[in-house]
Amino acid sequence: MDKDDQAKVSLVGPEEIIGGTITTPQSYAAGISAVKVALEHAMKEMGLKRSIATLTKLNQKEGIDCPGCAWPDPEKRSSLGEFCENGVKAIAEEATAHTVDPDFFKQYSISEISKWTDYKIGKSGRITEPMVLRAGSQHYEPISWEAAFEMIAKQLHSLDHPNEAVFYTSGRSSNEAAFLYGLFARTFGTNNMPDCSNMCHESSGVALTETLGIGKGSASLEDLYEAELVMVIGQNPGTNHPRMLSALEKCKENGGKVITVNPLEEAGLVRFKNPQEISGILGKGTAITDLFLQVKINQDVALINLLIKKLIDKDEKAGGIVDHEFIQRNTQGFEELKQDLEKYSEEELLALCGVPEAEVEKAVQLLVERKKIVICWAMGLTQHKNGVDNIKACVNLLLLKGSIGKKGTGTCPVRGHSNVQGDRTVGITHHVSKKLNEAFRRVFGFDPPEEEGLDVVKSIKAMHEGKAKVFIALGGNFLSAASDTMYTAKALQNCELTVSISTKLNRTHVVTGKTSLILPTLGRTELDIRDGNKRFVTVENSMGRVHRSMGNLIPHSDQLKSEPEIVCQIAQAYFQSNSSIDWEALGKDYDLIRTRISQVFEGFEQYSERSKGAGFDLPNNARMGDFSMLPNGRAQFSVCELPNHQLTSARFLMMTIRSHDQFNTTIYGLDDRYRGVFNERRVLFINPMDAKELGLKKKDVVNLVSNYDGVERIAKNFLIVPYNIPQGNLAAYFPETNVLVPNNHYAAKSQTPISKSIEVDIVKIS
Repeated sequence: MDKDDQAKVSLVGPEEIIGGTITTPQSYAAGISAVKVALEHAMKEMGLKRSIATLTKLNQKEGIDCPGCAWPDPEKRSSLGEFCENGVKAIAEEATAHTVDPDFFKQYSISEISKWTDYKIGKSGRITEPMVLRAGSQHYEPISWEAAFEMIAKQLHSLDHPNEAVFYTSGRSSNEAAFLYGLFARTFGTNNMPDCSNMCHESSGVALTETLGIGKGSASLEDLYEAELVMVIGQNPGTNHPRMLSALEKCKENGGKVITVNPLEEAGLVRFKNPQEISGILGKGTAITDLFLQVKINQDVALINLLIKKLIDKDEKAGGIVDHEFIQRNTQGFEELKQDLEKYSEEELLALCGVPEAEVEKAVQLLVERKKIVICWAMGLTQHKNGVDNIKACVNLLLLKGSIGKKGTGTCPVRGHSNVQGDRTVGITHHVSKKLNEAFRRVFGFDPPEEEGLDVVKSIKAMHEGKAKVFIALGGNFLSAASDTMYTAKALQNCELTVSISTKLNRTHVVTGKTSLILPTLGRTELDIRDGNKRFVTVENSMGRVHRSMGNLIPHSDQLKSEPEIVCQIAQAYFQSNSSIDWEALGKDYDLIRTRISQVFEGFEQYSERSKGAGFDLPNNARMGDFSMLPNGRAQFSVCELPNHQLTSARFLMMTIRSHDQFNTTIYGLDDRYRGVFNERRVLFINPMDAKELGLKKKDVVNLVSNYDGVERIAKNFLIVPYNIPQGNLAAYFPETNVLVPNNHYAAKSQTPISKSIEVDIVKIS
C-alpha cells in the first residue's frame, strides 16, 4: 500500500463501547456450564461431524495436540475427552467451517476490515489460498504459490544486508517448522529471530538459566501430584490453562496444599468443579486454594523476601526449617542473600506487598511444615521491569527449602502457546551460541552468523526506523501481541514487504508493509499427506516432553501447504541451486527433518520413533539436581532488588489481563463470565474505594492515559467495573490496552515489555 492507502487503515480497530452487562463474579470454574459453553462453541464453528472427529482425537496419544496452551497431557488420558473449555474453543477456531476466499477480499477492503474488532476479524474464517496486497491497492487478490515465493526471494535479494530482514515465530508452529525456519534465517545470514516468548516467558528463561542452568522449568506433572505445597503466583489457570486445575485437584487429594498469590482472586483457584467427576457435576467440587495472598501489582519480590526473612529467623531460633545441607552442598550466594534481607524491616516489606500480616504468617507456617514445594507462575511475574528478579526470588525460596531436583518439587513456568518452548529448543533464538553454531556448521556445512540478532522490542524499533525492511511471520498476530500498538503498526507500515504464514485472518494482515503476502497453512487438525503418506509433526509441552501431533480432517482447501513445506519452498526460491542444503528433500520428508534436529541438538536420539505415544522427556539438569554448568558447579541464590514504583504523574498501576473468552490475541467471544462481565471487552477493573474517591460509578465511561518519556498514550472508552483488586491497582484486557504499553520500557536482561505494570491515569468522559 502507498501512504495514502495506509492512512485509511485503522491501526487499533474500533474503540466504541458495546454496553455489556456486569454481574457478580463466579466462585468456581468449569462444571456443567463449561461443558455447555464448549459444546455450543464447537457446534457453531464446526458442526456435529467435525466436532466429533476433532474432540475425540484432541490431546490423545497419536492424536491432535491442542493448538492452545502448552499444559502437559497425563500418561493416562480421559476417555471422556482430554480437553478443557478453552481448548475446545481453540480447536473450533481452527477447524471452523467458515472460510476467507478471494470473493471475501473482493467484497471487503483492508481499510474496512481494519475497522472491525479483533473478534470479528478472527471469526471471518480460514484463509483458502495465497493472497497478495500490492502497493497502492486496498484489496488482497490471489497469487500463485510460485509467484509468492519468487516475490519473497526477490525482496530478500534486494536487501543491502541480511539484518534488514526479520523472521518472527509464533509458539503455534511445530518443532519441524521452527527448526527449518531458524535454519533458513541463519543460512540467509541473520540472527534476527524474534519470538513470541520475548513478550512472555523470556524473563523466566533468563532467570532460570542464570540460577539453575536451564531456561525451562524443572517440575513434571507427577511432581505437581506429589507436592506437599504448590504456590501459584501471577497466574490464572482457570482461564489460561484450565487442565492445570485437574493437576491441582490431584495434589489436594494427595494431601497437598495450595497458596495463591495474585492481585485478583480468580474463580478457578477458588473452587474447581471437574466436569468428569460426579462431585464436579452434582457437588461443590474441590476447593483449590488453601491460602490466598492478595499481593499488590508487582510487589511479589517484597512478599517473597518477607517469607524468606521470616523462615530464616524461625530457623535460627528452632532449626529444621532451612535445608542447610542442601544449601551447603548445591548452592552459593546464600550469605549474600541473608545480608541483603537485613536491609529491610518486616514492616517495610509488609507495607509494600499489601498482604495482611496474619495471612503472611499462615503462609510461613505452611512453608515451615513442608519441604516438597513446587512454584508455578506466568505473565503476572514476567512482564515487569524486574521480571527476571521476580523469578529469581521464587528460585531463592525453593533453594532455601531444598526443593529443587527432588520428586514433588521444582520450578514450573506455565507456558502459553502450545509449542513456544519447543520453538526455542530447536533453535529459534536471537542470541548467539557458539555450541549451536558449531553444530549447524558440522551438520549443514555453512558458517552461521556470529552477530547478535534482534528480539521483538529491537525488531519493532528497527522497522520503525527503516533499518529493517522485510518482516516474515511464522504464525501469530504480531500487531495485536506486541506492546505500543501505534508504534508497532507504523513500524510494520514502514516495511517494503510483510509476510504472514497463517491459518486465519488477523489484524496484522490489515496493517501491513507496502506489499503484503498471506500464505495459508495447514492447521493442527488437518491431514498432512504427501505421496499418499500421512505426515505428523512434533511439539514440546510446558514441562519438556516431546510428542507427535497428527491431524485427521480434510484440509479446508487443496491450496494449503504445511509450514515445513512453505519454509523450504521460500528457501528454494531464494537459494535456487546455490545451497548445500537439500531444501526440497526436507520439505517432503519430516523424518529427515527430525534426523537433522537430532544431529544438532542433544536429547533427540531416535526422534521419530520415541515421539510415539506419550513421547519422551528432554534432558533437564535442574530436574536431576545437576548444577555443574553453573559457576563453581552450584545453583545460584540471588539478591533481588525491590521494584521501584514511586508513581509520579500517574496515580495507578495497571496490569493487562485476558478475558475468559480469549487465548492470547485470539478472541473467542465477548464474555468473561468468571469475572461477571458479559458482551463487553472495554472494561476497567478498579477497587471500589478508588472508584468512590474519583467519583466514579459502575459503568461510567473513562479514558486511560499513560505518559512515558513525554509521550502520551490514550486508550479510549472503558467501562468502570468496581472489583476486588488492591487499592491503587487496575486491570484491563489486552490487546485493547496494549496501546498504553511503551515500546522502550521493558524488563532488565529479558527485554520483555512491562504489560503487567503500566503507570496510568483515569480521565472521566463527561
